[in-house]
Amino acid sequence: MLKKILLLIVLSISWSITMACTNFLVGKNASVDGSTLISYSADSYFLFGALYQYPAKTYPEGSMLDIYEWDTGKYLGKIKQVQNTYSVIGNINEYQVSIGETTYGGREELIDTTAILDYGSLMYIALQRSRSAREAIKIMTDLVAEYGYYSSGESFSIADPNEVWIMEMISKGPNNKGAVWVAQRIPDDCISAHANQARITTFPMDDKLNCMYSEDVIAFAREKGYFKGKNKDFSFSDTYAPLDYSALRICEARVWSFFRKADPAMEKYITYVKGETAERMPLWIKPTFKLSAQNIKDYMRDMYEGTEFDMLKGYAAGPFGTKLRHSPLGFKVDSVEYMHERPVATQQTGFTFVAQMRSWLPDYIGGILWFGVDDAASNIYVPMYCGITEIPECYNIKNGSLLEYSSTSAFWIYNGVANYAYGKYSFLMADIKKVQTKWESDFNLLVPAIDKVATSMSKEDARTFLTNFSVSQAENSTASWKKLGEYLLVKYMDGNIKKEKDGKFLQNEFHIPPGIIRAGYPEECLRGMVKENPGLRVKTAEEIKNRN
Repeated sequence: MLKKILLLIVLSISWSITMACTNFLVGKNASVDGSTLISYSADSYFLFGALYQYPAKTYPEGSMLDIYEWDTGKYLGKIKQVQNTYSVIGNINEYQVSIGETTYGGREELIDTTAILDYGSLMYIALQRSRSAREAIKIMTDLVAEYGYYSSGESFSIADPNEVWIMEMISKGPNNKGAVWVAQRIPDDCISAHANQARITTFPMDDKLNCMYSEDVIAFAREKGYFKGKNKDFSFSDTYAPLDYSALRICEARVWSFFRKADPAMEKYITYVKGETAERMPLWIKPTFKLSAQNIKDYMRDMYEGTEFDMLKGYAAGPFGTKLRHSPLGFKVDSVEYMHERPVATQQTGFTFVAQMRSWLPDYIGGILWFGVDDAASNIYVPMYCGITEIPECYNIKNGSLLEYSSTSAFWIYNGVANYAYGKYSFLMADIKKVQTKWESDFNLLVPAIDKVATSMSKEDARTFLTNFSVSQAENSTASWKKLGEYLLVKYMDGNIKKEKDGKFLQNEFHIPPGIIRAGYPEECLRGMVKENPGLRVKTAEEIKNRN
């Protein structure tokens, strides 16, 4: 019992949580239509949400590529450029290769600040150079072997239309170029997830078809004194990123919440994420039903609803059930350390996507990056085909910044709606969900028709057609969200609610609302107010009369 209490109190939140992301992975036989799927939320207080674009290019022989750290823009050095690169839209390329990540940190002494390649650069370089997930893994691992790995421990989701892989990597410390890593293929009928905690434990070293790893992944651990057992018992996660309470409650809990939706039997692992039992969750599970891209979008909006971690309930949620938890996640009361829950859908998301790869279509049609900016709970995932040749202005990284508001930037428009909603969440989210559902339902109906039209065209004409479609849908949905923000401001101004009928505000001949709804506070909140301040009670006329 004492050990358990100490585990609950001694929280290790020293690793940076500013880049705390979530990935879900779905094999082709675990999806409703044979798609492979990966999702990603790029969560950071310092990330401006935008859709990146890298056009295909040809470079002169001997060209060099400048490397800048993705998180900070710091210059890290140069690497050799390849002669030909592929087109990339966001985190998917023209061959339907997609990559996401989550940072797990791991052993701090292994960070190599002398290296050239950080995790962000590694992802986008691999996307520009690979035509399959396996090729992307080889490119990434060859690059860090040659130039070193600058970042802390990282989990990558790497997928193409046929295969889905998870790769975990960590550098080998200053002046020790390279990295140790393991990559495992997710079985086609299974799903997986990672959320800022390394998840690969033991792995099949003799299964070369479905498992790859650095030759020295175990030998290096022995050299450093991290591992002394038999090779078959070697666990990558337990060796290079040992679990602590924050890894369980902040990170593994997000994986648990996803798994429990796909298989109710996974509910039992709540004791694991609470630090009460030691049995780890499996790296992957077979879902009890097949998942769609829309399922994954919905799961990216998870806030632990219906569980004891529910973000929409309790004191911190306030009277109107807001999911907003002001940072830092960790806090102290009477010298005892505590932490807020950390859901999949969080306010500091820069951008988020669900990548859908479809093997039965030409690559330029088959790959869709369902893309959104800001908090997934209150945004729209818009279909960006991987074959498009330009990006919407509303998603342009040069259209505004974290310190510069732009009225045409999707990032700022969605943030405007979300930040207004946080104050009266239970009311405003009902209105937001209606518009969100309408747009995404329409997209799900439109895409099959767009696919059909595009497949009847030449590749060049199809790419133009798909570009026009994706750009127009992004701009139109962003304009719709701007109107939604204006509507919400009018409806909920000053905390009151204007009455509506058939979608229109009620008004008299003078264009004034005939009445408003004063919603007040929930019963539980009112009781709390009275308990805190009994003096709020209204005195009776008799009490006033006899006050002297």
